[in-house]
Amino acid sequence: MMTDTKILQRGVQVLAQYLGDIEMERFIALIQREPFDYTHWRQQWVTEREEESIEAISRQAMALRAQHHP
Repeated sequence: MMTDTKILQRGVQVLAQYLGDIEMERFIALIQREPFDYTHWRQQWVTEREEESIEAISRQAMALRAQHHP
């Protein structure tokens, strides 16, 4: 199990890797500035995808990854 500090470090690394330094900073500013209920967002996201197959979700994830790692 990772410590809170390690989770924060890994999170920043992942954000920087996928978004770049500037967009990472903008993302952090956005989540600090705007109220965000992750649990509600996640439930809504899952509900919208209940009909989708795991294969369809996987294809979407792979397409998104390909955009960020050509």
